[in-house]
Amino acid sequence: MSSPKVLFGFHAVGVRLKTAPASIIEIYFEPTRRDARMRQFIDKVKEAGVRLIEADGLRLSKLSGSHGHQGVAARVQEISQVHSLDDLLDSISEPPLLLVLDGVTDPHNLGACLRVADGAGAHAVIAPKDHAVGINATVAKVASGAAETMPYFMVTNLARTLGELKERNIWCIGTSDDAPKTVYQVDLKAPVALILGAEGQGMRQLTRKTCDELVSIPMKGAVESLNVSVASGVCLYEALRQRG
Repeated sequence: MSSPKVLFGFHAVGVRLKTAPASIIEIYFEPTRRDARMRQFIDKVKEAGVRLIEADGLRLSKLSGSHGHQGVAARVQEISQVHSLDDLLDSISEPPLLLVLDGVTDPHNLGACLRVADGAGAHAVIAPKDHAVGINATVAKVASGAAETMPYFMVTNLARTLGELKERNIWCIGTSDDAPKTVYQVDLKAPVALILGAEGQGMRQLTRKTCDELVSIPMKGAVESLNVSVASGVCLYEALRQRG
């Protein structure tokens, strides 16, 4: 069995409590917090029969590695996910919608990208093992539960993985400020992988060359670019809109 991990914050712990309560070893809570949100949370924990442990703010901060725990943290067992991207794609009956992140190293950005990918109905998020952040407690907190539900694959060679997606007739669309077309001018109803680079640097050159097509997000104001999670939301929700 894999080593336990820690989730913290109402959203992250609440989603695990809702979707897989048997995987929760124990939940820690700050007894001095007695507001309605905490009372409702405690009631749900008791209904699920999960062990509750009182803990002060300092212990919760040490356990979660963050001061943003909201008075709640949980030790949980890893939930088995789909083992490979190929397995996931083989199981999809509708046109795949994938989000590919090239060079996103900030856990807050990744957490927000997972959250928007889950909300827009993407099937998976893909990132390279190098130049990327993995799932940690901060990512799970920011993702508000999406780190538990959104498949996240870290691949050894991103360009090769994009090539394998093309072999499956998945159109690889990268985002670039200087692209002649906008994201609103391309067909996102077909199988598609939307590829975004880190804010500022953008996609790496090899990733850019591997894309089938490049699109831009219209920028009408003074700023030159959007945060990667916001850009992901724009692109994914345009795909959702087109797919009806």
